[in-house]
Amino acid sequence: MNADFARLSLALALTAAFAAPTAYAAQNTLAGWAVMPANTFSDGPTSGQFAGAGAGGNPLPLIDRQPVQGFSGVLAGANGSFRVISDNGFGTQGNSGDTLLRSYAVNVDFRTAQGGSGSVSAADWNSGASLPAFDAASRITLSDPKNLLSIKIQADYTNYYNNAANPLVDASIKSGRLLTGADLDIESVRQDKNGNLWFGDEFGPYLVKTDASGVVQRREIALPGVFAPQHEAVLNGSVASNLGSSGGFEGMAINASGDRLYTLLERTVAGDPARSLRINEFNIDSESYTGLDYLYQLEAQGTAIGDMTAIDDHRFLVIERNGGTATSGTPFKKIFIADTTGVADGGFVTKTELVDLMNIADPDDLNGDGLTTFTFPYVTIEDVLILDANTLLVINDNNYPGTGGRDFGSDHTEFLKISLANPVPEPETYAMLLAGLGLIGAAVRRRTR
Repeated sequence: MNADFARLSLALALTAAFAAPTAYAAQNTLAGWAVMPANTFSDGPTSGQFAGAGAGGNPLPLIDRQPVQGFSGVLAGANGSFRVISDNGFGTQGNSGDTLLRSYAVNVDFRTAQGGSGSVSAADWNSGASLPAFDAASRITLSDPKNLLSIKIQADYTNYYNNAANPLVDASIKSGRLLTGADLDIESVRQDKNGNLWFGDEFGPYLVKTDASGVVQRREIALPGVFAPQHEAVLNGSVASNLGSSGGFEGMAINASGDRLYTLLERTVAGDPARSLRINEFNIDSESYTGLDYLYQLEAQGTAIGDMTAIDDHRFLVIERNGGTATSGTPFKKIFIADTTGVADGGFVTKTELVDLMNIADPDDLNGDGLTTFTFPYVTIEDVLILDANTLLVINDNNYPGTGGRDFGSDHTEFLKISLANPVPEPETYAMLLAGLGLIGAAVRRRTR
């Protein structure tokens, strides 16, 4: 009886996921909330030497420290921990040459209706055990010790940016050929079926393959026919740029089998339909693009995407946003289901709104702002992870020491656990649902658009 009930519950969840929601935003509920203070640091070489004086009352540079911030991708870690990647540092290629590309393990003690501290702490990368501080045990650092990348990196120079007027490149960066925010701007990450990590970069845009410890395994892979201003071919004058700066692989999903990546650009390629973003399929086994691609159409209020993750082989969650915050403009921050089912090569995916991040029920006032409706007005919201069929994890990129998300102090990093009114099946259970329940065909026929 229990097994039959469980199968029925899964069947209902799958069926609900295929129904076309029209206005679920007010029904989604904040089930957990936690915050990591802006001033959270790890050991490392001095950072922020090229990023100005600081902001929000937080001066730069950070002597012998690296900011633990700028989370632009998230994966499940060991024993309930999460692994988050820090992007290129202080916002541009020209100011982040001393900022290391790292992925940290974190434990989150969500504040819920039943309790919890609402705090975020360092975790051991391998075991998920809590640590007192962010140190070497809590992270991996991307590196190219075999000199496989074709691009010049800071470790190749004596002085930062190959300019004798700048400080010497830190000895640890040179000796380990550690990668920095001047080398790549990593904005997405996925782990394949072999355990290797794939990072989506914005400067090329490039795909960068590393092993599980962050060591580069091959030359970077460019997206055919697409050239951001920092692409090597643009810099050497071979081609003209056809993609705006910071327009690369902001989103990247992987299918349940772990053998296909789906990259999503943040900006429109010149010549493509207005406000459309390319999704390209990449074969892990051949390490090449398959030629299959789709287009994602931004909403009228949307200006960019923040992340993409797979529900199954055809449906993806996409964070879409504009630059509005609580202190400037009108924030637009939503999560959509993007569906390629029945879409021809080169066609537009269908979209269904799943979560309005500016309108989440918070009956227990988990963030303590005195309100029962939760809003998430940060400039960049760049992390979404499916925790189970009913729950999403969402995290912002705080752009340290940037300000203005909620107030004019440096933005914090908030971790949200959102209970969905309209469940989605977990990626890892999708194959079982497909084989065991046999409901896909019926569900698709019932789906309305």
